[in-house]
Order: sequence, then structure tokens, then C-alpha cells
Amino acid sequence: MRILSVFISIITTLFFISCNNPDSTTIAEKKDSVTSAAQLKEETVNYSSDNTTMNGYVVYNGATQDKRPAVLVVHEWWGLNDYAKRRARELAGLGYVAMAVDMFGHGQTASDPDAAMKLAGPFYQNTQLIKSRFEAALNKVKTLPQVDTGNIAAIGYCYGGFIVLNAAKLGEPLKGVVSFHGNLGGVRPDKNLLKAKVLVLHGEADPIVQPQEVNQFKKQMDSIGADYTFKSYPNAKHAFTNPAADSVENKFHIGVGYNADADKESWDEMKGFLKRTFGK
Repeated sequence: MRILSVFISIITTLFFISCNNPDSTTIAEKKDSVTSAAQLKEETVNYSSDNTTMNGYVVYNGATQDKRPAVLVVHEWWGLNDYAKRRARELAGLGYVAMAVDMFGHGQTASDPDAAMKLAGPFYQNTQLIKSRFEAALNKVKTLPQVDTGNIAAIGYCYGGFIVLNAAKLGEPLKGVVSFHGNLGGVRPDKNLLKAKVLVLHGEADPIVQPQEVNQFKKQMDSIGADYTFKSYPNAKHAFTNPAADSVENKFHIGVGYNADADKESWDEMKGFLKRTFGK
């Protein structure tokens, strides 16, 4: 019981510092979108799991009826707010159907670390909850007429990175997953379950995801011959993709910070990964 208490205490501490400001509503403008904002069609979609209704956000190019790959976007521990929605719009601008996932249900978001911990905590302690909630989103996106159901990937930020990595390790039928400054723990990878290609984008100056966690992740992935790529960015802290991280750091001093170079380089890395993964 003492070991369990210590573990929960560590996780609780990590929750407080692991992600960015819940009010982060701006990200760096991307100049490489191939679809104008006027062509993007946005929809709220409802789906359910565990007797809970989720409110997802779907965006795609409405100027064509062609089927195309889909990318699920999993939010930070603050819930499905505008940060994940903006990333979904950027993915739609690249030609994908993007669905920002509501992992917590009922569109819940948190405005402070305590509330975020209550929402995110159960997922760190119950990987089957990850599987059921993520699978519900995956099944929903497959019903969209624009989606090529054989070409689906997922990306996630902070808590969302933890979610997509574990969804893949739990055997979800994804072509690939991308974690941006996400936690690397959870279930051990199993070569009989992990079929997705994996890309981890990590900040070398991240005080949240410790070097020993990185080393353990790599060791476990290597042990099963997993198809993964691990990219580290010098001087990049936790939440390095979000411009609002600097103001959060000034307020809370928790080891987060925006890094414009790492933001751009990691997004470009993700773009190349998705093209290779989808073969288009």
C-alpha cells in the first residue's frame, strides 16, 4: 500500500506541472496550409462510451468529397479547448479529416490544476479507460463519409501524447501516432499489439519527463523491435509547441516554455511522418 501511495503522490505532482495553461488559445501561425480557412467545414459530433457522451470537433476541406486520411487530436489535460481545435484546423488545412477528441466527456474542461487532475487522473491509473474512450472516438471518425478508414493516425499534446502512445500500445488499429511533449509511461509495449508507427517529439530541457523515463521508453520499444522515431529538441521545455507557455512559466514557474524553433521543426517532422505513414 505504501508503494501505491507514493506512486499516486508522484503522479499527482506530475499532473500539476505536466501541461500548459487551460486558457492557451493561440498557436504559431502556419504558412504551409494547402486549404484556405474559407474551405474548411467544422462540425461538432457526439458519440458515447462508458455511459458518457463525448462532444468531438471535426474539421475538413468541404470543397471536395474525396475520401482522405483522418487524424485524431487528443487534447492536454485541460480538456478539449481551442488549442486542440486549432491544431485540428491546421491538419485539415493539410488535407486531412481532423477530429479533436473529447476524452473527458460532456465537453468538460478545467480552469485550474486541481480540476484538471480530477479529470485526467483516472486515465493514468486505468489504461482500459484510455482504450474505451479512445476507441469510441476512433469508431466515430470511421463513420464520417470523407474518411479513408484504412488510413487513420493520432497526435496528442502532453496528457494527449500519453493517451495516443498508450492507445497504440493497447492495440488500437492506427497507422501511426505522434506525441508532442507527452508523458512516456503507461503499459509496456507488446509486439503482438503495437502495430502503429510511433513518433515521439520531446524537449531535451523538459523537467517533467525525466531522462530515466525517456531511457525506459526507448529500452522497452527496442526490446520488441517497435517501429518508432524519437526526436529531441535542444533547449525545449515541456509544452514547447504552445506560445502561451511563457506566460504560464512566469506565473507558476513549473518548467514549461515556448520554443519557436522546436514548434516549427516538430510540426514539420509530424508532416513528413504522416505523409510517409499514409503513403500520400
